[in-house]
Amino acid sequence: MGHFVSDPATIRARAMETLFERLEDLCEGAIAIDRDGHVVYVNEKYLHSLRLGHISDAIGRPIEEIIPNSLMRRVAETGEPILLDIMELGGEQLVVTRMPIEDENRNVIGAIGFVLSDRVDSLKPLIARMGQLESDLRLAKRQLSQPRSARFTFDDYVGNTERIARAKELAGRAARQSVTVLLAGETGTGKELLAQAIHNASGRADRPFVSVNVAAIPDTLVESEFFGTVPGAYTGADRKGRDGKFRSADGGTLFLDEIGEMPLQLQSKLLRVLQEREFEPVGSDKVTKVDVRVIAATNVDLQKRVSEGTFRADLFYRLNVLTIALPPLRDCAGDLPDICARLLDDIVRSGDYPSAKITPSGLAALACYDWPGNVRELRNVLERALILSDSGRLAGDDFARILPGAEGKVAGPPVVTGAVVPYAQAEAAFEKRTLEGALEAANGQISEAARMLRISRATFYKKLAKFGLAVSDSSPV
Repeated sequence: MGHFVSDPATIRARAMETLFERLEDLCEGAIAIDRDGHVVYVNEKYLHSLRLGHISDAIGRPIEEIIPNSLMRRVAETGEPILLDIMELGGEQLVVTRMPIEDENRNVIGAIGFVLSDRVDSLKPLIARMGQLESDLRLAKRQLSQPRSARFTFDDYVGNTERIARAKELAGRAARQSVTVLLAGETGTGKELLAQAIHNASGRADRPFVSVNVAAIPDTLVESEFFGTVPGAYTGADRKGRDGKFRSADGGTLFLDEIGEMPLQLQSKLLRVLQEREFEPVGSDKVTKVDVRVIAATNVDLQKRVSEGTFRADLFYRLNVLTIALPPLRDCAGDLPDICARLLDDIVRSGDYPSAKITPSGLAALACYDWPGNVRELRNVLERALILSDSGRLAGDDFARILPGAEGKVAGPPVVTGAVVPYAQAEAAFEKRTLEGALEAANGQISEAARMLRISRATFYKKLAKFGLAVSDSSPV
């Protein structure tokens, strides 16, 4: 029977030796210096990277003669380790760690460094994650320190179908410039979300983001709301005066939602601010300079408003420097699972729900609805279904009770009483209903239905045959 050592001091000493031996064996190289920065040790594996023929070529020499710009001396002088770093040596990038060496009295007597890997690619996921965490931290700090801030980023604009990808690509371009942007899309398509994402990805990210719904401001107050007032500008005005939205957004971004509802008499003043970067507060004859990037949004056809005479043509052209079209939810059926997953995560985090999951039959029910209120309506429906659900598992029946006209339209997958439906069976049922829903939405036209599902006509025909669905197609070949 073997003898086991139980003395803590012996185990600790042996642990230190074992750690060093294993680390030296696993790493790509190791080197140590004394308190004065002279090399006292280098292992054989490190010689090639250092372009040395023998260990004796390094011993006794200053570390900087062996590794230019080395940080080992700093570690020996300060006693502070550098646990993870990327060092360039001979045109290569090495992942290294540097630690102080202490004597029995905890005095620093040197430093040792290990090359953990000579392939930085292996650490790319870690480096990317660290970069994302740093970005999130900077954003959180800005939001805490800035009373007017944007909280959404491009990651929050979910979807990979062609039109959403195009909107993201244009928004990314807009973020790199300070041009005026016009976001066009139906109500609930995420125009303010994308506006905030543009702001947060721009050089103005640490400055204010101010949002204004033009349609919600009474006509009599629009001018003072935008441009502010001087003290005593009119009867009932604030005796101290007040800053308008443009002054509040100075240096940052002003988001003008429902710009098509702006009164005609105020449009000329907005045009001047966009062109000259200056305005006069109500009751003042002095010009105020301002540096604001304007992002406008509309759910109406501004060009039609121009032809009707309710929107100035010159203001439309000034706003229309870069127009980004946000697609309605009904045109992004392929993104519905991802969008639902993101919304459910957000609902669970913000409410008192233990968990939430949507089943294939639930997705099928949602895919058959037209979504006039788009993502905003989808979130409302998901939250309502979750409130009414006892399990948090949302199926087709949960939505049949909520969606207008959905009663009886979507049947759940065939089930055997008392048995769990096999996943393949549920998946097939979902796929079949998705095809049927697309055909119904496209009025039986194969080409249009295939386009909506982001698949080819040939693939669509194969899937129809798979489920025995017959259709007369009037689509052009």
